[in-house]
Amino acid sequence: MLKKIVSCAWILLIVPALSCLGQTKSVILEEVVARVNNEVITRSDLARARSQLQSEAQQDCPKCTAREIDEKVASEDKNVLRDLIDNSLLVQRAKDMGVNVETDVVKRLDDIRVQNNIPSMEELEQQIDKSGVSFEDFKSNIRNQLLQQEVIRHEVGSKLILDHAQVQKYYDEHKQEFVRPEQVIVREIFVSTEGKQETEIPALRKKADDLLQRVKNGEDFGELAKHFSDGSTAKQGGDLGRFQHGQLAPNIETMVFALQRNQTTDVIPTKTGFDILQVQEHYAAGQQPEDKVENEITDKLYNDQLRPALRDYLETLREDSYVSVKPGYTDSAAVPSSTIDEVPPTPDSDDKKKKKQQPALPRSAGSKNGE
Repeated sequence: MLKKIVSCAWILLIVPALSCLGQTKSVILEEVVARVNNEVITRSDLARARSQLQSEAQQDCPKCTAREIDEKVASEDKNVLRDLIDNSLLVQRAKDMGVNVETDVVKRLDDIRVQNNIPSMEELEQQIDKSGVSFEDFKSNIRNQLLQQEVIRHEVGSKLILDHAQVQKYYDEHKQEFVRPEQVIVREIFVSTEGKQETEIPALRKKADDLLQRVKNGEDFGELAKHFSDGSTAKQGGDLGRFQHGQLAPNIETMVFALQRNQTTDVIPTKTGFDILQVQEHYAAGQQPEDKVENEITDKLYNDQLRPALRDYLETLREDSYVSVKPGYTDSAAVPSSTIDEVPPTPDSDDKKKKKQQPALPRSAGSKNGE
């Protein structure tokens, strides 16, 4: 009987009033792809994640051909289910830790409202609902992202210790990397006017002016770019990259090479909107001094340590959790585990034994972290 129940549970989520045993008619709601403790990942979740992957690839490379986009998506597709499982584990861990991000959720929603020139939160909710996405789902996605970030910061990032000696060692061993022509690292905040009515342009110009003033008042340029820029670089904090003389339009080159670190241009009108550029770093020609590239080296060393540390942490979460994947689907980060075998029912009176022995999935229905 257990095998039949488990097998059915893998196939469908059905209306609670109906049992998948002995029923010839059931209302199918969704296929379960994976179980992560008490949470499930469905086929629709997987489809949405893949669709988002496609959209992000197109945004990150707007000049790529359809074939190039497909190749980028294919290279990441094998990890889509892994990432959904990772996200679920991180959110569950955040809840176990008692993390509360509700204030940040409201702030993020208000940033979105301001960015899109929406007068009230009520209208923002209406517009999101009209787009075909439930406002509660939209809000929940923001909450989950913030919970994941907080767990990574607290449980992984805070344990990475970088001292000046490590930075100095890297600099001494890679001095040739820091022999450079005159260069600037530039980032942008872009306010688009494409597809807008002429009557909307003054409000968009005011938005750009207000953002520039916020930068001058001391707000972080990268964070403002993430939340308010319409450019394809928004997710990267507006990062446009590193430029030498001759790589930028002449009028832009004149502006940015006249700026020093963290200085910003005025609002620049363009054919498609309004641009604000900031020189994040300005390198004179020749060997760059260690103090000039210290932040660059620190960021590199931190990120180099964070990626494997996060993977190790997620593996620990998996080992301490129940993760089971339906046969036919692949979790690319599955940890080795033994098959969970069925055991006979245990009398209620024997509490200790009952806790140790639980009915488990037969091999045919998938084992912990099985593929």
